[in-house]
Amino acid sequence: MEFEKEFKCRLKVIFAEREIGQGEFAKKIGISEGAMSSLTNSKSGPSFRVLYKICEELDLDFREIWVRR
Repeated sequence: MEFEKEFKCRLKVIFAEREIGQGEFAKKIGISEGAMSSLTNSKSGPSFRVLYKICEELDLDFREIWVRR
């Protein structure tokens, strides 16, 4: 099964709770705003590098960001 079909991304919720701008965060981890939008809308799954950077930057385990559907 594809990552984005199996997991739901909680980044929108996390960004809202922490008052983080999506575009600002994308730049911080080195991806485009379009790529970040695809992740936050669960349209695509992250590469391992991007997943690692997101988890590291937010200081969260990946299971707190992506939850099984």
